[in-house]
Amino acid sequence: MLSSTLLVLAISITSVIGQAAEWGQCGGQGFAGPFTCLAQDTCIELNSFFFQCIPNSIASTMTQTATGTAPTTPVSNPTTTKTGTTTAPVTSQTPAANNPFSNQKIFLSPFYAAEVQAAAANITDATTKSKALSVANIPTFIWLDTVAKVPTLGTYLSAASAAGNQLVQIVVYDLPDRDCAAAASNGEFSIADNGQANYFNYIDQIVAQIQKFPNVRVVAVIEPDSLANLVTNLSVQKCSNAQTTYLACVTYAMQQLNKLGNVFMYLDAGHAGWLGWPANLQPAANLFTSLFKNAGSPANVRGLATNVANFNALSAASPDPITSGNPNFDEIHYINALTPLLTGFPAHFIVDQGRSGVQNIRQQWGDWCNVKGAGFGIRPTTNTGFSAIDAIVWVKPGGECDGTSNSSAARFDFHCALSDADQPSPEAGTWFQEYFTTLISKANPSL
Repeated sequence: MLSSTLLVLAISITSVIGQAAEWGQCGGQGFAGPFTCLAQDTCIELNSFFFQCIPNSIASTMTQTATGTAPTTPVSNPTTTKTGTTTAPVTSQTPAANNPFSNQKIFLSPFYAAEVQAAAANITDATTKSKALSVANIPTFIWLDTVAKVPTLGTYLSAASAAGNQLVQIVVYDLPDRDCAAAASNGEFSIADNGQANYFNYIDQIVAQIQKFPNVRVVAVIEPDSLANLVTNLSVQKCSNAQTTYLACVTYAMQQLNKLGNVFMYLDAGHAGWLGWPANLQPAANLFTSLFKNAGSPANVRGLATNVANFNALSAASPDPITSGNPNFDEIHYINALTPLLTGFPAHFIVDQGRSGVQNIRQQWGDWCNVKGAGFGIRPTTNTGFSAIDAIVWVKPGGECDGTSNSSAARFDFHCALSDADQPSPEAGTWFQEYFTTLISKANPSL
């Protein structure tokens, strides 16, 4: 689902059997293939499960970005692209008082910009290439899905501080036994192996980075999927076992980040097809409210994030057939149904529309992995048309894979091998070139 910080591997092996092809896998946990690349490529660690042979010209720029130096020039086509530290404006319309997105420019992730520019370099059609390059200038969230990525946050905050009046968007996503009802996004911490203490340390490191830049506004989405799993999936043993730890960790994250004053938090609230069913609304509201109150009602918990990394429309012209039986068939119906139940919880929302440009493409509402035919959706904006919604955002960076279709992989999830999932797909978090080009061609509104 997420990318990891890119680190160049220093490969000193001189005698190997074969070499991986360009863009091929060259390492990772459980990998038994060739561990070296061709001379013109560099083996890059994308995450602990997947290392990839990246062309040297692209790898050098991506490595600079990952290690804290944003590229000073674009990877390609400098006449139509911007550097990784360029900002994109967000409209100043304010749907509600104290909207943290108001009058802010959004910091562009240099990591994602480098990924997009590298992808554009491999597109031959001039029109598609131009559209691809434009995606690098659309703000997405920066996912802190491993503790190793936290120091890079300091680099980004420094760049945002220097530019002035920029908002940095992050996703806090490293719970022990993460994604307890799925396999594709399993994290680095285990509850059985000091997981809660490791998570507290992870939060402490994020706090330490943000403390250095009190003038930079930060918006944080807190732990996608975690709380929703506690509403609907406690029958799954892993989720049941994780309940107490999840609550303790999310509480700690809210309390510590709230102390900073410049961080505004949105707890993840699943989506219409998950918690939007009438039977799930009140239990979800109860969970969010009790968690908030037990944490001391942190003032900078702004509200909830919905549809993170999913494909639902904000406001569908008509119900998708897969939503049959649920009156809350899109995100605005879900938000309108949930809001009255959030007594004692701040009912403000952000909605991910990064891959929601095309509807009626899933066979089941629960199909979430690399859905075929998806397109980029509504651009990030505060001109939402709904007073409860602070902003439309792109939380999921489009083009980064949801999960692998390889059934023999350690993190295989069956959803990624369904007939409406684009295949073959690489490991979660790695770049999926074919999927990215589809997102471009199917974008609605068009790029």
